[in-house]
Amino acid sequence: MNVQVSSDRALLNAYLAGNRGAISELIDRHSRRVRDYIRMMVKDRDAADDIFQETFIKAVRVIDEGRYTDSGKFLSWVLRIAHNQVIDYFRAQRQNRAVTEAEAGFDMLGTLKFAERTIEDDIVCAQIEQDIRALVSQLPEEQREVVMMRYYAGMSFKEIAEQTDVSINTALGRMRYALINLRRMIKEKNLVLS
Repeated sequence: MNVQVSSDRALLNAYLAGNRGAISELIDRHSRRVRDYIRMMVKDRDAADDIFQETFIKAVRVIDEGRYTDSGKFLSWVLRIAHNQVIDYFRAQRQNRAVTEAEAGFDMLGTLKFAERTIEDDIVCAQIEQDIRALVSQLPEEQREVVMMRYYAGMSFKEIAEQTDVSINTALGRMRYALINLRRMIKEKNLVLS
């Protein structure tokens, strides 16, 4: 058994037994790797520091609530929380982005463009997104992880390979199989995604 995994488990057990310093030691042990990952994804240092703090606050909360199941992969679990926090950050950034006049649907004369989106278009897009998320959630874990990192976090395959500790070819292969599986599920369920 890996000594690091064993000692992660020992620190978690010590924390759950009442040793509050054990969680600090556990966080310190993995902080550099988590911080580096977040900073690689989020180029804004202040935002990355906030996400880093939120990641460990969430991790400690889940541990305190008894919802963490120790599978010997504490670092992977914390990195997944960090990854989800990064995705939430980018979603919030996208929603808070200032819209230019051109993007709002007006031309130079102040008239509405002819190809204005309708409520029906928005409903259809939301349904398609919901269907795709449901399909992605049914993929095997390795494939789902690559899809999430590529499409929701905007990571390159090189970054995905580094994050998941596999070769670029393996990351590409997982994406290929994910797309094959998604196409198969779309066909089986007779979904129309356009």
